[in-house]
Amino acid sequence: MKIVIATNNKNKFQEIGEMLPASIELVTLNDIGCNEDIPETADTLEGNAALKTIHVLENYGFDCFADDTGLEVDALDGAPGVYAARYAGENVTYDDNVNKMLLEMEGKEDRSAQFRTVISLKIDGMEYFFEGICRGEITTDKHGEGGFGYDPIFKPEGYDITFSEMSSEEKAKISHRGIAVRELVDFLEEYTDAT
Repeated sequence: MKIVIATNNKNKFQEIGEMLPASIELVTLNDIGCNEDIPETADTLEGNAALKTIHVLENYGFDCFADDTGLEVDALDGAPGVYAARYAGENVTYDDNVNKMLLEMEGKEDRSAQFRTVISLKIDGMEYFFEGICRGEITTDKHGEGGFGYDPIFKPEGYDITFSEMSSEEKAKISHRGIAVRELVDFLEEYTDAT
């Protein structure tokens, strides 16, 4: 099965690609000639994921899936949430966002947070959603070199290390995106068996 993943994020593409079985081949936006940035203007993760899949289906005619991920910090009333990638502003680096988060969390005792991923899948004219949540906490400083985004400051529940200190395989087993992708894979495998 070939399916388009509606993302230009190389880190995300690689992370998801490593989780998919050999029977599912990922097709990039570049492969289908989609070179424009798809706007993420919704105020929910579900909405942003759906905007991307709708764009690909309506403009290119391909079944596809897309995810949107948010970091929801309890002490910040759920912020940055859907704005996690632009927390420190437009066209910022991962480091800019991480540094802003560390600044916002200075002196806060409650450091609990969760990553939440929602995947929208458009296939044969139908839409399906899959969700993954990983609870944890924001550390007081950066740890590790791996991963991307907020990984250096997110320590998942039950672990003494951040996502950045884990191997990609270890992270995939417990991460928000890993959970959502496994739900997607289970669905696609059942779907292809049934059709």
